[in-house]
Amino acid sequence: MRHLKSGRKLNRNSAHRKAMFRNMATSFLQHGQITTTLAKAKELRSYVEPLITLARPFAPSTLEALSGDEKQKQTVKRLNAIRKARRTVNNKDAMRLLFSDYAEAFKDRNGGYTRVVKAGYRPGDNAPMAIIALVYEAAAKHESDQEEAPVAEEAPVAEEAPVAEEATTEEAEASAE
Repeated sequence: MRHLKSGRKLNRNSAHRKAMFRNMATSFLQHGQITTTLAKAKELRSYVEPLITLARPFAPSTLEALSGDEKQKQTVKRLNAIRKARRTVNNKDAMRLLFSDYAEAFKDRNGGYTRVVKAGYRPGDNAPMAIIALVYEAAAKHESDQEEAPVAEEAPVAEEAPVAEEATTEEAEASAE
């Protein structure tokens, strides 16, 4: 019986599952998003989110703010966290991203670092597909769109100003006559 057994088997033995999720976690951290089946995406969250939580306290800005003995203690703890993360992540670039970019981006966020979006069905076997992505990338794109929008609104304001000057010039000519 399967009482209190968490996780999905996905028709694989334990070694295959472990290797598959390590590779998927590494690819996910490198690219920021991947497309896979819905069941794998939901299960991948339980591998990736603890990794980001492990890296969060050791964001570069947090370590730079410390000094002396406290900085040395945090450096030792960071080394331990890196060694724990290496059990899952197989790539140096992914580790660098995890402990620098992602740790910095999520240092003020308590969980919920990933988003799973359903993406239709695979043509070959009609399996439900999903895109799993980091939440901060969508927020960063949204913020950059908002930054560009005010620039577009300022351009029409500049065009209206000459029209107002022409109207005052015509009024001045009419009053001069």
